[in-house]
Amino acid sequence: MTLPVSPAVSDAAPGTVLVGVSTKMYMGYAHSLEWLEQLVAEVDARPALAAGRVVPFVIPSFPVLPEAARLIAGTPLVLGAQNCGWSDGPWTGEVSPSMLSELGVGLVEIGHAERRRYFAEDEAMIALKVSAAVDAGLTPLLCVGESEIMAPAAAADIVYGQIKEAVSGDWSLATTLVVAYEPVWAIGAPEPASADHVSEVVGSLRSSLAQHGLAGMPVIYGGSAKPGLLPQLDGVSGLFLGRFAHDAANFGKVLDEALSLCTADALKKPF
Repeated sequence: MTLPVSPAVSDAAPGTVLVGVSTKMYMGYAHSLEWLEQLVAEVDARPALAAGRVVPFVIPSFPVLPEAARLIAGTPLVLGAQNCGWSDGPWTGEVSPSMLSELGVGLVEIGHAERRRYFAEDEAMIALKVSAAVDAGLTPLLCVGESEIMAPAAAADIVYGQIKEAVSGDWSLATTLVVAYEPVWAIGAPEPASADHVSEVVGSLRSSLAQHGLAGMPVIYGGSAKPGLLPQLDGVSGLFLGRFAHDAANFGKVLDEALSLCTADALKKPF
């Protein structure tokens, strides 16, 4: 049976704030379901999310996806997957985008730094996955970022190049993306990249994307992101949380920050 399909996150209205979390491989099956129930409770406790100005998403492990789809049905939560293959067919151990869509998945992580580093995923493979995900009706959550600390303008150039490679230079395809800016040096660090660094990188990136009419592309920040960061950011579309949101209460805190920003119209730049 096909499960309810999550909406395409890339279709969100301009100015929408995205707040998501991935479990990576930290939780077992039972723990994942218990945590998802807590996450749903945090979302249900915030009826303002129904307005759609803040879109929450959750990305559990592959085996959890069918039950996760049932648990979050009827809530504003969008279901995501942590990876996908590049096509149907004889690819042992891979999961096709078409199957993810059938399971109710709305977006899929592609190109995470761990996949690039430890699984040797290069730009060509990432481009194949992006294309396959789009063909299956999924929103690619494209993870990009510089490997070492550098000036924001230089980091933005690297990120722009990664996006260009991921869409094989077809900028019309980029309209389907949500970009997760995750500087590699900040992933798993005690603290995220500074708010100034993130805001400057994203601002410079938007200037480069503007030549393709994509200055408003959703660009969220990940890399040890946690409560308290979002209100400091300028022109960033939201946060992609990791281990800090494995305490569901922290996810709720970031949702409150996002809702407050929208209610007060306090974001410093449109995106």
